[in-house]
Amino acid sequence: MTRPMTMAEKILAAHAGLDEVVPGQLIECDLDGVLANDITAPIAIKTVRKIGAGVWDPDRVILVPDHYSPNKDIKSAEQTKVTRDFAREMGITHYFEQGCMGIEHALLPELGVVVPGDLIIGADSHTCTYGGIGAFSTGVGSTDAGVGMATGRAWFKVPETLRVEVEGTLPAGSSAKDLILHLIGLIGVDGALYCALEFTGSTIRDLSVEGRLTIANMAIEAGGKAGLFEVDDVCREYVSRRSTRPIVEYHPDADASYRRTVHIDAANVVPTVSWPHLPSNTHPVSESRHIGIDQAVIGSCTNGRIEDMRAAAEVLRGRIVADGVRCIVIPATQGVWLQCVHEGLMDVFVGAHCVVSTPTCGPCLGGYMGILAAGERCVSTTNRNFVGRMGDPTSEVYLASPAVAAASAVAGHIALPSDLG
Repeated sequence: MTRPMTMAEKILAAHAGLDEVVPGQLIECDLDGVLANDITAPIAIKTVRKIGAGVWDPDRVILVPDHYSPNKDIKSAEQTKVTRDFAREMGITHYFEQGCMGIEHALLPELGVVVPGDLIIGADSHTCTYGGIGAFSTGVGSTDAGVGMATGRAWFKVPETLRVEVEGTLPAGSSAKDLILHLIGLIGVDGALYCALEFTGSTIRDLSVEGRLTIANMAIEAGGKAGLFEVDDVCREYVSRRSTRPIVEYHPDADASYRRTVHIDAANVVPTVSWPHLPSNTHPVSESRHIGIDQAVIGSCTNGRIEDMRAAAEVLRGRIVADGVRCIVIPATQGVWLQCVHEGLMDVFVGAHCVVSTPTCGPCLGGYMGILAAGERCVSTTNRNFVGRMGDPTSEVYLASPAVAAASAVAGHIALPSDLG
């Protein structure tokens, strides 16, 4: 009789070939995929070459040039070339060239490269996104990613699990982004340190897969190792349209042990903004209207999916970005970009005087396509607002939902869509 286990414990046990695992246990697991991008892949590639074994499976190594791509300078071009040449040399199936790519954590679920039950490591901290479709995915260093590429295996310390139960209906105007900001505000940026976050409750079951991916994406901002959602009919339908790979569902046992359980009444989740310089510095948007902005960014691996584009366009339709404000819209993948064209959303964005970019991480990490000057403020749908994250160390980033970012761009200060009249 095995001990009752959480989702994270079940996935890790299965990939370690064990009947059960316990928190704190060190295990070695077989991987379903290893991811790296144009910043992290060159270091991982050096590790693969040092091991001297090539890649363990060219169908399971995933390389996405998305951070400084299209290349912003000579150095970034060299980084991407190293990644591209390695992909060609090794016959890597999932190398996504410019024009076919997207922001990695939006692209992989969209294309069905990751499916429920997978164990994925990625040389990027927001690899935890794929928990939104029931995979255990987590960020690692480039050296560990390189070892994973060469061997198909990685070691893990089994995390404790923090259970998040959300019940009720989100108020009008509140979104998945507001919910995850609300949670991080409650527990802090270290509230789930080295824990798996397991989300459940009626509110969670009512969320779209896009909303679940948004929440899982920011598990790391609470210190989490992974963010996990159970597979249900909503998830199955999403995955079935994108992949023919068999899926494996892992559901927590009713009497599994958790580090703690956080209960959230969805009615208390109001439109929220995180002030500088931590995601946990949360405030209601209604108490943040005095904050003027110079820029709004709508996109990223957190909020660059079609659902996010539609929410922003709904606010921007028939309106113009305020004088003195720059609004940058970045669809997360080429697929989302094209869907924006088909649905007429590009007309809305351009008509509102927004800049519309090809898919890229761009300004989120201070790369390009929207760097802030000294003292400038930006309201952004990205996931981090650390000092200097988007530019000059004296600049400020305020995290918000796509609807709030769009409304703020029109108002010239942090605002709710309802403020626009």
